Amino acid sequence: MRILLVEENKSPDNDIKTGLKKYGYTVDPLEIGETLLSCIRTETFDVIVLDLNLSDPPGLNTLRKIREVDIRTPVLILTGSKSSNDNIKVLNNGADYYLTKPADLEEVSARIRALHRHSNNRASPLLTYQNIELNLSTSSVTFKGKDINFSRREFSLLQKLLENVGHVVSRTSLNQCLYGWADEVDSNAIEVHVHNIRKKLANTHFIQTIRGIGYRVVKENI
Repeated sequence: MRILLVEENKSPDNDIKTGLKKYGYTVDPLEIGETLLSCIRTETFDVIVLDLNLSDPPGLNTLRKIREVDIRTPVLILTGSKSSNDNIKVLNNGADYYLTKPADLEEVSARIRALHRHSNNRASPLLTYQNIELNLSTSSVTFKGKDINFSRREFSLLQKLLENVGHVVSRTSLNQCLYGWADEVDSNAIEVHVHNIRKKLANTHFIQTIRGIGYRVVKENI
């Protein structure tokens, strides 16, 4: 899952970024500024986390601008303010949830997963396709009732494909889902992950390669 972490002052040693990466998220940090809206329009993110000082007007204005241009990506606010008025204010301006810092990272991670499920209209944390079952809460995979060990990126790639069964998912979209801006990516990284998934699920055909474009999960029994 890809997270955009927006801060008023971007820090290379951000505890939130480090903690979320340990929970398996791809985290792209960005400082509040003019590039934010263009970034959200051109890149694909599952959840936006805004780390804001609500006493500073630019923080709340950032949230307003995101919603004014009809960007519907779920937004989680992290702030040091304990004021109930601030809580109400951010929710009224389009935030989906609000956590007060210092926030427990496990709670932040759980809330991100819940917002992502809600945005995809899932009542259940399970994503199923024929004999494959993905548990989005535990990032675990079962195939024909047996637990299969998947790496974080293999899980994210399979999730993206299974959310789009029958449709081509471009290499660009998969790279955005799996890797952050600062990550070094080998040119054949996606091919390696797809190869591993096919091998672990004992099937080389259900993920179809669309040469020069991307990949598609076909509708067939596996």
